[in-house]
Amino acid sequence: MAEPLVQIDGLKVHFPVYAGIFRRHVGDVKAVDDVSLDIFEGETLGLVGESGCGKSTVGRAAIRLYELTDGSVSVDGQDISNSAAGDLRPVRPKMQMIFQDPQASLNPRMTVAAIIGEPLDEHRSLSPSERTARIYELMDQVGLNREFANRYPHEFSGGQRQRIGIARALALNPKFIVCDEPLAALDVSIQAQVVNLLEELQEKYGLTYLFISHDLSMIRRIADRVAVMYLGKIVELAPRDALYDDPAHPYTQALLSAVPEPDPEREPGRQHIILSGDVPSPSDPPSGCNFCTRCPQVMDICRVKEPAFRAIGEGRYAACHLLETT
Repeated sequence: MAEPLVQIDGLKVHFPVYAGIFRRHVGDVKAVDDVSLDIFEGETLGLVGESGCGKSTVGRAAIRLYELTDGSVSVDGQDISNSAAGDLRPVRPKMQMIFQDPQASLNPRMTVAAIIGEPLDEHRSLSPSERTARIYELMDQVGLNREFANRYPHEFSGGQRQRIGIARALALNPKFIVCDEPLAALDVSIQAQVVNLLEELQEKYGLTYLFISHDLSMIRRIADRVAVMYLGKIVELAPRDALYDDPAHPYTQALLSAVPEPDPEREPGRQHIILSGDVPSPSDPPSGCNFCTRCPQVMDICRVKEPAFRAIGEGRYAACHLLETT
């Protein structure tokens, strides 16, 4: 496989917690706690997990929308972990983001043309005619009528607003796009259209995606490899088919058991793994394995020693003491 376009090594993102009238620092929310990932050029890496596990924080930290507490992030061979804003500016065109809520991520006071053209104004020196031509070209690419250029976001449906966000992300010809649950706010029929659009754009321009979602069925369709996240850590990473056909980590097994089987004759016979208890607080994670408080196969060692994230097969990695004893 080619060299990684994006390399994330030992990433930690902790948010401070303050309390009392003097706003003393009393702890940290460990949103992301030691995550390492390589994303190869032209691939789609799916990132899945429960709400609040740190998926979106990984995506935002990967393009330096969040400051890193520790670790490193490299994009196209350039380390951006500690780069100042001025040093990041030349790198910004290479990495873009499609946000979860198209209504919240588009400025309601700007027209479609102004929204799509804003990255061009910031990073390119184009004449008015060149700028207009580029905006129309981007609208054509994402299936928006050029006559909509002077309309405002509230005049569009959710799917159309997401297409505006995709056009804005494509404006600077990026190499790497973080898709932060871009389908969550859309109807099922519109989701299929947006996924088809993303796949067409990837094939045409060789884009690399970090696709964040809690929809396991959609990840199975679009991703080449899948990383499973729990309470700020990656617990399993594997090629898509290998992970869905034979999940190794108990948490991955529980997640996939919750996906409905479309065959009504097979669904009643499937075994569903019901996890007990609640997800621990990221400000006070359990000792040992993060999953030990809910794991149906927990062992004594799980409560005292954190499992190493290690290779368990060709292209497969997991962090589980059960896999160390087999």
